[in-house]
Amino acid sequence: MKKEHLHSIEIAIRYFLIIISAVPNFWIFYLIFTPLTVYISYFIFQIFFDANVLRNIIILNNSVPIELIESCIAGAAYYLLFVLNMSVPNIKIKKRLLMIIFSFSALLIVNSLRIFFLGAVFLNGFSIFVLAHKLMWYFVSTAFIVIIWFSEVKIFGIKEIPFYSDIKFFHKHSIFKK
Repeated sequence: MKKEHLHSIEIAIRYFLIIISAVPNFWIFYLIFTPLTVYISYFIFQIFFDANVLRNIIILNNSVPIELIESCIAGAAYYLLFVLNMSVPNIKIKKRLLMIIFSFSALLIVNSLRIFFLGAVFLNGFSIFVLAHKLMWYFVSTAFIVIIWFSEVKIFGIKEIPFYSDIKFFHKHSIFKK
């Protein structure tokens, strides 16, 4: 088989995985990361507060429930990191798995710390909780993803550009090339 043909198959497999992992509604990310996020957040809360956990609800000081809904888990953020990792060509499977593990672990840790911070703010002053939560939701969460991705680019020496490098490959080998 020609090298170009094998590369085309590799691209098709990567994009198939990107598409299939989103169906239906990022369920695989919520299945994996809901319990991880709940229990890591719970363990952090236990260090500073009297905390109990019941499914996806962390109860602080026996009276304040913090329900971790899908938005708190950030399944779409994990998916975005997955898409970025899978849309970069010319990466060996082992390195790609390490990249995905790194980005998911970083997001899991940062997200659990974000939940702890917001929970502590809620316990100590509801008036600033709404502002802190909105700032986290609209700005800081996006910054987390950008920082994680740029860290990954630096740590793993990523030279290709997600999506663009694949499009460039197909254009180079297409009938549209001059």
